Amino acid sequence: MEFSEELYEYIEAHISAEPEGLHRLERLSHLRMVHGRMCSGHWQGRLLKMLTEMIRPRRVLELGTFTGYATLCMAEGLDACADSGLGHADAVIDTIEIFDENEDFLRDVFSRFPEGKRVNLIIGDALEIMPALPQGEYDFIFIDADKRLYPEYLALSKQLLSAGGYMIADNTLWDGHVVNPARNDAQTRGVKRFNDLVAADPDLETVIIPLRDGLTLIRKTPPRNQ
Repeated sequence: MEFSEELYEYIEAHISAEPEGLHRLERLSHLRMVHGRMCSGHWQGRLLKMLTEMIRPRRVLELGTFTGYATLCMAEGLDACADSGLGHADAVIDTIEIFDENEDFLRDVFSRFPEGKRVNLIIGDALEIMPALPQGEYDFIFIDADKRLYPEYLALSKQLLSAGGYMIADNTLWDGHVVNPARNDAQTRGVKRFNDLVAADPDLETVIIPLRDGLTLIRKTPPRNQ
C-alpha cells in the first residue's frame, strides 16, 4: 500500500516513542552520511528492540553497523531483558563495520549511550571475520551490509547461528527491484539469490515483512529428535 503523509504520521503517533537520543542519532545520520536513508529509523528500530526482547539472546551479531542506530536498538532490548530478569546480564552485540573511517564516529556514539556498553565494534570485512567467530554461539544475527554478498553472509551466518536462533535480513525487497526483470545489477542479483536460497532451505523458517525496504525474519529450526 502507498503511505500518505497522514498515514505515516498516524503510525508514528501510535507506536512506542523513539528515544530522544536515537532521534538525534537518526537526524545526525542524515546530516553526516551520504546515504542517510540507510539508517534503520523509528519504525524498524522499535521492531528490532521488541524482537530482541522476545528472542532474549546472549550473543548478537550485526553485519553492517552504519551509524549504530539499529545496534543501539538491539542493545536497548538486551538491557530490557536483563533488567526484567528474563535475559542475560552479560549479553553482548558484536557488530562488524567495513569502513574504518567510521570507527571514531561509532565509538563516540556508543560511548554516549548507557546500552553502548554491550556493543563490541569490529572494524573489517565480515567475510574475513566471520569464519573466526564461534560457531553455533549466536542467538540473533542482523544482516544489513553489502547486498551483493548476501548469499555469502547467509552461508556463514547459518554456521554461526545457534539451533533455534534467528536471523533478520534488511532490504530484502530492494525497493521493489526483486520483481523487476529489467534490474540485473549486482546488488539486485545478490538480494534475489539470498531470497531464493532462504526460501529453498529446509532448515529455515522465514517470513518477509514489507516494512520499509523489506525485512526478512528467519528461524534456524532445531534438529528433530530421532
